Amino acid sequence: MDYSLLLVVLGMALVTYIPRMLPLVLLRDIKLSPFLNRFLKYIPYAAIGALIFPGMLTSTGSTASALAGGLVSVALAFYRLNLMLVVLGGIAGVYAWNMLI
Repeated sequence: MDYSLLLVVLGMALVTYIPRMLPLVLLRDIKLSPFLNRFLKYIPYAAIGALIFPGMLTSTGSTASALAGGLVSVALAFYRLNLMLVVLGGIAGVYAWNMLI
């Protein structure tokens, strides 16, 4: 077996694990302000939006149909529908836009 590959995989695991572990260890006894707690709770949503939005706009042949599907998905998600219904609604929005135009 090639040990250099094993070392690379272990190194990548270590580099991934350390940034996740350090805040838990270093901030364990620190009480954060309510404002900072509220701010930190929104970070996962912002990160997901930054990952999804560019792909959404380039997923179809036209930006307009992608926006139509995205708006339908946002509207359905606003009413807290099941994730599968939100995705299917977005697909239906793109399909309907392409049929109308």
